[in-house]
Amino acid sequence: MEKLLEVDRLTKVYSLGSMISRTRITATDHVSFYIKPAEIFALAGESGCGKSTTARMILGFEEPTSGAIIHGSKREVGARKVWFTEGVQAIFQDPFSTFNPLTTVDWYFWETVQNYKLAGSKQAAIALIDQKLRGVGLSYEEFSGKYPNEFSGGQLQRISIARALLTDPTLLIADEPVSMVDASLRMAIVNLFKELREQYGVSVLYITHDLATAYYVSDRIAIMFRGNIVEMGAVEQVLMNPRHPYTRLLRESIPEADPKKRWDKPIILAELEHEEYLRHGCKFAGRCPHVTEICKTVPPPDISIDDVLVKCHLYSDHSVQF
Repeated sequence: MEKLLEVDRLTKVYSLGSMISRTRITATDHVSFYIKPAEIFALAGESGCGKSTTARMILGFEEPTSGAIIHGSKREVGARKVWFTEGVQAIFQDPFSTFNPLTTVDWYFWETVQNYKLAGSKQAAIALIDQKLRGVGLSYEEFSGKYPNEFSGGQLQRISIARALLTDPTLLIADEPVSMVDASLRMAIVNLFKELREQYGVSVLYITHDLATAYYVSDRIAIMFRGNIVEMGAVEQVLMNPRHPYTRLLRESIPEADPKKRWDKPIILAELEHEEYLRHGCKFAGRCPHVTEICKTVPPPDISIDDVLVKCHLYSDHSVQF
């Protein structure tokens, strides 16, 4: 099976506090997954679960404490100063912070064209920029010479995507790309990722806390909780038949038309984030309605059930394990 990107046991540890009283927080704990060519892979979970930290390490903005990132023929192991992510482009959460309000948006396109030597003349550059803009439903005439405040959030996010497409990337890393866009425009952006996958064959690492858009747009999904991937597999299997109690909690958080169709044992969200990170056993033990003594002291294994990875002691007697 061909893999465009592989993350192998990626770990990031932060030290918090003073020299006298220092706490080590494992933001990502041996995170492993892969993305295939022309695939949309979702990394989902609530704020603080480690998904954005994972993205920053893939992009080279953070140095991993340990683990490996394999992109094509390139392999980066452990801590590093610089990793040139050729063929990888990022799309960030806030489209308004992506652009300087005092600079016209077309300047960023011209800078990218010049830095990557993408065109030999001004006319060729305009044609290239216009082509990428039309791929996201805009045109060169619509945005040339305009400032960020002259566009809506949805338009700016599409402009960000068009800029990322200038270099013909094989992988887009989209970190909460619709969370700050008006609800009426979110599906337009989500549909755009599916269209880009079909049109350009580009893969997408779609990072989100929104299971509804993750289910709609992605092929496979990994659910993260406090630095761990607790469930991973085909999106239909993971979200329609969740096995891990945390995945069930996320499903429970989605409003349903019939209030009677709810999980029979709701989980109380009472524990502080740092306490969950510091747990020695299962990070979810403080919330889980199925918790046992082993959950409080022993980290659960990664178990494969019908091609879905589940990190939970509930399935520890299953015959197939990773």
